[in-house]
Amino acid sequence: MKFLEYTPFGSINLFFDNLNLGHCTIRGSLEAFSCKQTGNDRRLSMSLEHEMLDCLSKSADSGPSSPVEHLSSRSSRKILVYLVLTLGHMYPDYDFSAVEAHLFFKEEDWESFTQMVDSYLSEASRQWATTNDGSSLLDSMTRVINEVINIKESDIYSYNPDSDGDPSGEKGAM
Repeated sequence: MKFLEYTPFGSINLFFDNLNLGHCTIRGSLEAFSCKQTGNDRRLSMSLEHEMLDCLSKSADSGPSSPVEHLSSRSSRKILVYLVLTLGHMYPDYDFSAVEAHLFFKEEDWESFTQMVDSYLSEASRQWATTNDGSSLLDSMTRVINEVINIKESDIYSYNPDSDGDPSGEKGAM
C-alpha cells in the first residue's frame, strides 16, 4: 500500500484534528492509500491470512460460539487484512499484525460501541454545520472521497443474506 497525498481532505482533516466534544476529544483524518500491496504488505497479508485460518481451526475445536467464526469468509478476512495494513502505514511505530481472538468484540460490546460512535458522529456533524455555514459533514466527506475514488465509476458490491438460510447472516458478521 502506498499513501496518496490528497489536499482536498485538508478542511475535514483540520476539523477532525482535535475536535473537542466536551466529554471527549476526537482526533482523526481522512487518508487515501493505494490497494496495491508491496512486498512487505504481501508477506504480512499472507501471514495474517494463515494466522486467521489457524485461529479458525482452533475455534472450531472449542465450540460453536467463537468470536472468530465471522472470519470464516474470505471477504471478511480480506477486510481485516486491509484494515491492519492501513493502520500499519498510518501508525508505523505500532505493530497491528498480532491478530488474536481477544481483539474481537463480544456482541454486547459491539452494540455499545456502535451507539457511542453514532452519538459522537451526531455531535461532530452539529459542530461541522455550525462552523461551515450549515453544510452537512456527511455530504462534505462524501464529496471529497468521491473525488479520490469516483464512486459512480466504481464497482460496489453488497451482500444481503437470506436470514433463514445463511450461516454468515448472524449479527456482527462483517
